[in-house]
Amino acid sequence: MSRCYIQGAASISAQNNFAEDDFMTEVVAHTSNMAKAIPANYKAFISPAASRRMATGVKMGVAAAKMALQEANVTLPDAIVTGTGMGCIEDSEKFLKNMIDNDEEYLTPTSFIQSTHNTVGAQIALGLECKAYNVTYVHDAISFESSLIDAQLLLEEGEASTVLVGGVDELGTLFIEQVALMEKRNSGGITVPFGEGAHFFTMSSEKSDTTWAELQDVITFSVASPGQVVERLHAFLAKNEQNIGEIDAFVVGINGDEYDGYYQKLKAEFVVDTPCISYKHLSGEFYTASAFGFWGALRCLKKQKIPLAMLEDGIERSQYRTILLYNQYKGRQHSFILITTC
Repeated sequence: MSRCYIQGAASISAQNNFAEDDFMTEVVAHTSNMAKAIPANYKAFISPAASRRMATGVKMGVAAAKMALQEANVTLPDAIVTGTGMGCIEDSEKFLKNMIDNDEEYLTPTSFIQSTHNTVGAQIALGLECKAYNVTYVHDAISFESSLIDAQLLLEEGEASTVLVGGVDELGTLFIEQVALMEKRNSGGITVPFGEGAHFFTMSSEKSDTTWAELQDVITFSVASPGQVVERLHAFLAKNEQNIGEIDAFVVGINGDEYDGYYQKLKAEFVVDTPCISYKHLSGEFYTASAFGFWGALRCLKKQKIPLAMLEDGIERSQYRTILLYNQYKGRQHSFILITTC
């Protein structure tokens, strides 16, 4: 079975981490209910003429994808796999608003054409002149994880030797306003801001000098009680010949809602000195926020240090070899990701 190595990684998020040499040393605080991504230097990756026609998510995705490829010294990937929960919601909203304002007449098709969920993957391919396998997964809160699984299968089956995989979501305006209104009406609404971001990773079947870490395994499942999640955790680790005591850090998607009990239930299974990494207070909550958590976990392995801003309980270790990530959204769409040093 082919191995799955992460060779390059790039993140555009609500934190200033795209071109940051230090890892989360200066944290951007967000006091409103929206955490907008900090724009990268898009001119370095996209021509100004093309950039003006692109929505936020497309610009973020193209820039992060090209940066991830540059880090891995890869010019052209064998496949592009993208995950997104809402796709290009900005252009969707623009088209619907124009349709209403103009009474469904005299509409230009541009916003409609650019509103599809696979626009980011398509624009990446156009910019790279890549005619290879290109798929977008739209599976709500497991969209990124679904992309990781596909990338892993492509490498294991020998259909690709290098895969560009990522997760992208943008805030939009009308959609977020409606979601925020629903959350306010719900006593169990989230307390972290709504966010956006693009996170891409270059993965290959061969280890190299640029290798960040190895992706051991990914699983997703739809509905489960906290007790059933614990059972699935132990089965997942057993499948990968790991046990709880061998996990050096546990990454959780805590967002302040009533379903954080899932994370607390799992935390109780680990030994008392296992560091816990939290990230959604930094990135905001969105369907592919787990991609930011994945990027953060990779940085922790590469730097062998957890930033204080991400450290949940103040517990640290001198060495990090194996990290487990767990995410869920409102008690559904659960995922486990296991990564190791190599």
